[in-house]
Amino acid sequence: MQIKQCSTLEEARNEIDKVDEEIVKLIAKRNDYIKQIAHFKTSVDEVKAEDRVSDVISRVREQAIALGLSPNLINDLYVRMIDAMVESEIAEFNNAKSF
Repeated sequence: MQIKQCSTLEEARNEIDKVDEEIVKLIAKRNDYIKQIAHFKTSVDEVKAEDRVSDVISRVREQAIALGLSPNLINDLYVRMIDAMVESEIAEFNNAKSF
């Protein structure tokens, strides 16, 4: 991963803002796939997919360690994100099944 060497506080903050924009776009993209996945499932229990959640958390924790990040930070972020996306997926699942 290549990081630009900034020469001012403002420049570094601008780079952070760019990264934040990309993070939000990626989260939105992930959420769009979650909504698609809801249409392939047959029950709310399947939507919750606890085994899959455990696998994802484990994978991103390992990735965090490899990148020198706190695995606990990544864990907390993903747990919160996944919880919100599961709620969204359940709503999408219920809407799809009501037609």
